[in-house]
Amino acid sequence: MESYGYIRVSTRDQNEDRQRIAMDEAGVEADHIFLDKLSGKNFDRPQYKSMIKTLKKDDMLYIKSIDRLGRNYDEILEQWRILTKEKGVDIVVLDMPLLDTRRGKDLMGTFLSDIVLQVLSFVAENERVNIRQRQAEGIAAAKARGMKFGRPRLPVPDEFCKIITAWERKDITIHQAAMRCGMSEATFYRRLREYRLKKKA
Repeated sequence: MESYGYIRVSTRDQNEDRQRIAMDEAGVEADHIFLDKLSGKNFDRPQYKSMIKTLKKDDMLYIKSIDRLGRNYDEILEQWRILTKEKGVDIVVLDMPLLDTRRGKDLMGTFLSDIVLQVLSFVAENERVNIRQRQAEGIAAAKARGMKFGRPRLPVPDEFCKIITAWERKDITIHQAAMRCGMSEATFYRRLREYRLKKKA
């Protein structure tokens, strides 16, 4: 039997120290820890996949909290089933002692563990949905205040009209025209359409 730990943070800027300390206190060796710095929306994560291949029957897997495993309700339940039923691995969720598959191997213990898992998995996904909603509301509020998002709009050069004329006379290619404007060909065409519409107005 080997003990392993799984750590996940959502971005490369987030600090995983709290999870590492928890793993150390649980007795998990540093080289038995799998770390992903990716969103928990699905399980398409390189270190998680590597961990699944490494785990063997009767191994122990430690996770700090259920949302470190993931945030998608259905996928958390499916991965839990794969780990415990197919792989035969025991799981300990350190922040939730009831989610310790070593305990309650009888029918009642399994039943209680399954209920707790489903509730916590639902809470994890609900939080993910709420985060997305808060982000959308924040962006909408910022836009209402006039805040701009995305890359700043490239200004057209002072000689834009001359460049268009030279291109229309075929003195220069579209590539050369875009280069002189300091923009891509797609942006040049877009600015050209806007310029012609403005002239018609």
